[in-house]
Amino acid sequence: MRLLSSFAALVCATPLIAQQAAVVIKAGRLIDGRGGYSMNTFITVTGDKIAVLRPVSGAPITYDLSKYTVLPGLIDLHSHIIWHFNRSGRLHTAGDGEAPADETLAGAGNAYATLMAGFTTIASPGAVADLPLRDAIARGVIPGPRILTSLEPLVDPELTPDSIRALVRHRRLDGADFVKIFASASIREGGRQTWSDEQLKAACGEAKAIGLRTMVHAHSPESMRAATQAGCTQIEHGVFATQDVLDLMAQNGTAFDPQCALVFRNYLDNRPKYEGIGNYNAAGFAAMERALPTAVSVVRMAARTRGLKLVFGTDAVAGAHGRNAEDLVCRVRDAGQDAMAAIVSATSLSADAMGLRTVVGTIAPGYQADLIAVDGDPSRDITALRRVVFVMKGGRVYKAAFPERPSAR
Repeated sequence: MRLLSSFAALVCATPLIAQQAAVVIKAGRLIDGRGGYSMNTFITVTGDKIAVLRPVSGAPITYDLSKYTVLPGLIDLHSHIIWHFNRSGRLHTAGDGEAPADETLAGAGNAYATLMAGFTTIASPGAVADLPLRDAIARGVIPGPRILTSLEPLVDPELTPDSIRALVRHRRLDGADFVKIFASASIREGGRQTWSDEQLKAACGEAKAIGLRTMVHAHSPESMRAATQAGCTQIEHGVFATQDVLDLMAQNGTAFDPQCALVFRNYLDNRPKYEGIGNYNAAGFAAMERALPTAVSVVRMAARTRGLKLVFGTDAVAGAHGRNAEDLVCRVRDAGQDAMAAIVSATSLSADAMGLRTVVGTIAPGYQADLIAVDGDPSRDITALRRVVFVMKGGRVYKAAFPERPSAR
């Protein structure tokens, strides 16, 4: 914990403003996270919540963002916040000789980069090391996004239904916010279904019974169908998804979180740092190359599927933290998703999928004051999300990188 405190001092964990009195923000353009758009709006923040929205008047302004677009803090439903490269420039794995403190500091650095990129809430599926990071951020020890974690995922295909139910209960006792399940092999191994229908029913049924959401890694149509029919909450990846499976998910209210490009490009760009570790081999990298156009096609198909809950997660791993918005750019530019729909998927829809529908993801009175501002209008030019100039999380300002100083007129 002493190491965490030292790192916090280095990166200025204390926000620029940790206000007691009300803060008034003037937004030139406002996107509310639910598809609403307005001009010249005042947002009054009291404590950690949004108190009032009203048209611009003569009230004193704390932050003049009239040249920018203000929107809810973005949400990434799939970010491996602890993954990092070790001192040798290789993916950190157990047994590589790295000290626990290095992992702690790397996770804190990833969290800071993610927050500065405008992502104020993430889900990490997951690792045991997520837990102290989650709690340190929640206490204000270090800056970072609000974290929900699954802790260690359920992977072993030999587990019996009874042992699966017991593990789900243990995850909750250990502090997990949701349960992560591997229902298929990696894309690098072809994505075949690895858990039976009975195993998935045991995991997702038990999780639902004790009030936990489930996030399922599934690439093949068979594994996606089985997870949907088992009542699982959310399906990840789905590179080999078919229209009939997406329709089934829409009918069942199952959320879908496909990745567009960032995770594949990141692996390929950092190939020397991964190659030779596990299934990061020649065949695995070839599979990821082939997946790039397929992934874009799946996002396009999902965006056109009536009634499908299309949410947003990047599968950010070592090398990708802080570049999370690139997958939103890909969704709009390459997969043809409507820009406002993409923004909604990364705000209110993802908040709903996390069980935080009335807490974050929307700019409205009573919600957490998670607000970002970007240079440009992302509803017309999605690349504006690369240009984050202001970050507030829970009423505290962590970034104010615009030329104008707060005015007081």
